[in-house]
Amino acid sequence: MTASLFAAGLRAVVANLPAMLPAKDDHWRRAWGPIACGLPILGWVVWENGPWVGLIVLFAGMSALRWPVRYLLRGPRAQFRRGV
Repeated sequence: MTASLFAAGLRAVVANLPAMLPAKDDHWRRAWGPIACGLPILGWVVWENGPWVGLIVLFAGMSALRWPVRYLLRGPRAQFRRGV
C-alpha cells in the first residue's frame, strides 16, 4: 500500500467520525476540513496510483460528505430540468 492510499484511508476515518453526529447546518461547517485535506490527498493518490484509483478515492470521499455533495448538485440538476 502506498503512502497516499494510507493517507486517504486515514482521512476517510477522520472525516466519517464527525459525519456521524447530527448537525443543524447539514454538516457544512464540519465538511470544510475534510474537503480542504481531501483535495491534495486526492491529487497525491492520482499521481502515485493513477486515475482509476483516484476515482475510487473520490467516490469514497463523496460518500462521507453526502449532504454537502447533495446541496452542490441540487443547483445544476434544477437547471438541467429547466433546460437552461
